[in-house]
Amino acid sequence: MPIEPRVVAIIPARWASTRFPGKPLAHIQNKPMIQWVVEQAQKASRISEVLVATDDARILEVVHGFGGKAVMTASDHATGSDRIAEVASGLKCDIVVNVQGDEPLIPPQNIDQVVDALEKDPSLNVATLMTAIHDPKEIADPHVVKVVADQRGRALYFSRSPIPFHRDEWKSGSPEELSQSHDMGMTQVYKHIGLYAYTRSFCLELSRMAPTPLEQLEKLEQLRILEHGIPIQVGITERQSMGVDDIEDLARVEKFLEKQNQD
Repeated sequence: MPIEPRVVAIIPARWASTRFPGKPLAHIQNKPMIQWVVEQAQKASRISEVLVATDDARILEVVHGFGGKAVMTASDHATGSDRIAEVASGLKCDIVVNVQGDEPLIPPQNIDQVVDALEKDPSLNVATLMTAIHDPKEIADPHVVKVVADQRGRALYFSRSPIPFHRDEWKSGSPEELSQSHDMGMTQVYKHIGLYAYTRSFCLELSRMAPTPLEQLEKLEQLRILEHGIPIQVGITERQSMGVDDIEDLARVEKFLEKQNQD
């Protein structure tokens, strides 16, 4: 009988944020957001352990307070991936899952899906997810990262711009035209879901790679992986989450949960 890989979910959580300082401790229905994320990750059947990687004692204390596990990291990490790599370097595990700390409603099934993708293909080092865009406004929104993949599900490119661009249907393709469109025609556009599973060895390797030109242009760290010629497997999911970037997003999550409770 094959041995199950040991899979650790690591949630990077920092205090500093330009738009929303202290975001991990913002309350949603009388519970800090970081607790929502931890509890959702713990529901994933493929996860052996859930850890919060933070650079702030306040976050550490809150996580320990609700019974979670947290690790203090250096405060000068440029990315969440670097913070995760610091923690992963001291772990004995096979797979590391990068779970965003601002995804309080992340579906546990999505976490299992990226882990399964790595386990099924030993040649892979990275797996992530995408979901179909149904709102034309998201195609033009630079905050919504789009992705295109090949016929095997390997990522070809990630961008803040509309990709693929349907020349015949979108005409000028201006943001105004795309945002006002009620019919996306034959073009199916996918948005990237910022959830990653890495082999532990690649997680550590990624933190040692220098930033690449396309990564710096688009401000998308996953392009560093592609620019180094490393394939990223992209699964498709219909299960979407609700990320929290600002106060308005927090209110949106609260409203969604209230509606769920009423139903």
